Amino acid sequence: MGEKQDIKFTVEFLGGLDMLFRSSKEELSMPTKDELSGERLVLSHLIQALADDGNRIRKPGTDRKLFVQEDNTVRPGILVLINETDWELEGEEKYEIQDGDHIIFVSTLHGG
Repeated sequence: MGEKQDIKFTVEFLGGLDMLFRSSKEELSMPTKDELSGERLVLSHLIQALADDGNRIRKPGTDRKLFVQEDNTVRPGILVLINETDWELEGEEKYEIQDGDHIIFVSTLHGG
């Protein structure tokens, strides 16, 4: 039996990050493996796709630097939760995204 071609999961943006994206919650579908490397889909692939200027999720004209650093990791002050668990307990960027996952990005930095 063949491997699933796409993984379906939910991504949510909170704490001000919703201002960078077209919607505060997105139902996404991505290939099970990265097209270039052939690696299984991991969180770093998703972060890079969300930061990509050509994606359909980020609002046009928003600065990607508000979401990621130059090495395509999330900026300090952004909490990442995978199924309500801190990503540090799940392997951070190396976490293999599973069908049905709920991934939340929360900015903990607020102006005042």
